[in-house]
Amino acid sequence: MTETSKPALAFPCEFPLKVIGKDEDGFEEMVIVIIQKHVPRLIRSSFTNRSSREGKYVSVSVTFTADSREQMDNLYRELTAHPKVLWVI
Repeated sequence: MTETSKPALAFPCEFPLKVIGKDEDGFEEMVIVIIQKHVPRLIRSSFTNRSSREGKYVSVSVTFTADSREQMDNLYRELTAHPKVLWVI
């Protein structure tokens, strides 16, 4: 593997995802709706959230079975394009 190449994921695989944004009304719901659009079999109880120490930010986390690179790319693209999303890790 060269220094610039990335290790390939073998699909399907379990994939943890965390989306962080300002703790504003509707943020968590928006994140859940976007993720469920790309991973429709996820149920609401699969998601967890956590506020920052000062309560300014919130993270929404979920682990799911990713089926393909295309699915992951589309999900990341939509999440990172949303103006309320600050980080996707």
